[in-house]
Amino acid sequence: MNLEWMAWTLPTAIFFVVIALMLVGMTIWQILSPSVPRRGFLPIETTRGDRLFIGLLGSAYIHIAWIAFTNLSLWIALAIALVWLVVVMRWG
Repeated sequence: MNLEWMAWTLPTAIFFVVIALMLVGMTIWQILSPSVPRRGFLPIETTRGDRLFIGLLGSAYIHIAWIAFTNLSLWIALAIALVWLVVVMRWG
């Protein structure tokens, strides 16, 4: 896979492909089963798409804080971010 034209690394390309696949999956899910806005622990009424956005945004902040305040492996931050995303999608 030649990504030199944009100076991308393989992990960066994988990240964007995964985000694109999540968006495609959420679109198909929305078409097959339209979501109903609901309230969870978040202080606003949200749909599945809203919760995905909030979960991804929170995951980005988790990674930024991890890089800023620790020297530990980013794999740990990824695990925390995935747990956060699951919690927001399920109970948010």
